[in-house]
Amino acid sequence: MRLHGIDFTSAPRRRKPITLASGRLLAQAAGAVLVVDGIERVDSLEGFDDWLRRPGPWLAAFDFPFGLPRELLAAFDWPREAGGGDTAWSASIRHVAGLSRPEFVDRLRAFCASQPAGAKFAHRATDRRAGSSPSMKWVNPPVALMLHAGAPRLLDAGVSLPGLHPGDPARIALEGYPGFVARSIIGRESYKSDERARQTARRRAARERIVSALTTGAHRLGIRAALGPALRRDCVEDASADSLDAVLCLLQAAWAWQRRDQGFGLPASIDPVEGWIASAPSNDCGPG
Repeated sequence: MRLHGIDFTSAPRRRKPITLASGRLLAQAAGAVLVVDGIERVDSLEGFDDWLRRPGPWLAAFDFPFGLPRELLAAFDWPREAGGGDTAWSASIRHVAGLSRPEFVDRLRAFCASQPAGAKFAHRATDRRAGSSPSMKWVNPPVALMLHAGAPRLLDAGVSLPGLHPGDPARIALEGYPGFVARSIIGRESYKSDERARQTARRRAARERIVSALTTGAHRLGIRAALGPALRRDCVEDASADSLDAVLCLLQAAWAWQRRDQGFGLPASIDPVEGWIASAPSNDCGPG
């Protein structure tokens, strides 16, 4: 099984492409080893569409939210149940895809304006458990825009999304979140920035600590990553951490593949419209 981790951007370009790490999970006497054997960069959404349609078998973890909070969908009476041949998830995503980006952001702003101070954003259950930003947040980071650009493409490509939507069983897509793994190594310390003025020696040192922990398996997923010298250097020196985040998502894909006979480690009670971040703990699915 080919495994992939995808660091996604909703507006890919040559200077800020979608970054994809690929590898294989090997069983060794000392434990599982993830051999990271390549990094690929895609600088357009059309190129990403082509990548999604590559034949399997493969399993990938994507760093963007797959679903919106049920509370938000209910507030606008957007689809949140199965019907008309759609799953609950696909119905909600088709609705979102029918909105332009400005229209989508306007709806999100309207929801926040209607909420009390201190509780402006609705959260998915998995966002709370993984410590990720609310999937409806459109700035800092703009994960809602990533959903708007990415989730409809998963649907159109016909991939399989366990717990959410059936598709090609040889192309399996799971939601990833690299920060969930990184925090088990460096806590809440920042390790990346796209702003040159914030690309500090301290952040570089944090990336170096993360990479060192990945190679020994000293993180919450416990899988050792085998990185060649060039890739290891890239993960440390890339101040935006696109390569490192892709590798962190790749580790989540490997963790899920280890649990393929247990629903890829996803909780049995996954909300069929919100989705779940691979390897995040739940009440019925313990931490990795």
